[in-house]
Amino acid sequence: MIYIHSLQSEWLKTKRSAASWLCVIGGFFIPLIYFIVFLKNHSTINDLGAGMWEQHFHKLWRDMAIFLLPMGVILSSSLITQMEYKNNTWKQLHTTPQRFTTVFFAKFSVILLMTLKFFLFFNIGIILSGILPTLIFNGSLPNESIPLMPFLRGNANVFLTCLPIIAIQYLISLNFKNFLVPIGIGLLGLIGSLIGMMWKYIWVSPYSYPSMMVVKFTSINIQLYAFVYFVLIMAVSYFIYIRKSEKG
Repeated sequence: MIYIHSLQSEWLKTKRSAASWLCVIGGFFIPLIYFIVFLKNHSTINDLGAGMWEQHFHKLWRDMAIFLLPMGVILSSSLITQMEYKNNTWKQLHTTPQRFTTVFFAKFSVILLMTLKFFLFFNIGIILSGILPTLIFNGSLPNESIPLMPFLRGNANVFLTCLPIIAIQYLISLNFKNFLVPIGIGLLGLIGSLIGMMWKYIWVSPYSYPSMMVVKFTSINIQLYAFVYFVLIMAVSYFIYIRKSEKG
């Protein structure tokens, strides 16, 4: 029950925050571009032929996962964690009647919920960008129904590849007061991973996992690597947070 109250409190802090707006704008950005392209070309998702929804889903996720998704995760994770430093409220937070463990996992849970919020908006955008042009030009819905289960599996796989990135940014943000440090490290990790994408050992960088998941140019089990990285980084982050004498 204490955890639930703590989670509610942390979630309220994100209301009208930059991280919250980032989810909305980032989630609809790529689908809006595809919608405009459909209108410009007077085309619809029906023109893609058989498996139109799978093709549409993969195209949008490919464009999102290579750069924008990891960048959004880096920004939102850092913004939410650094909120206490910005408002100078870490000491107030730690004087409340809740365990450090509760604070640690409640704040991390908010980052996960914010990421899920982004996924929700993005998937709504994917569906609308496919349906609206057919309604405008054909006056009907697309010829194929939306394959919900493949959509859900695809989202689950991409979300899993985001977890180690979130864990790394959370670890860095908890230990550096300067907002630019986690952002800078995240950018270096992401850009470095994109530059070295064809390197055979690129799997050592968790920042490459979302794009590797979507592009699918390797036989490596990215989901397994992501899960192992996530568990290890979170364990290290929790240990440092609990043992740290000055928290904020």
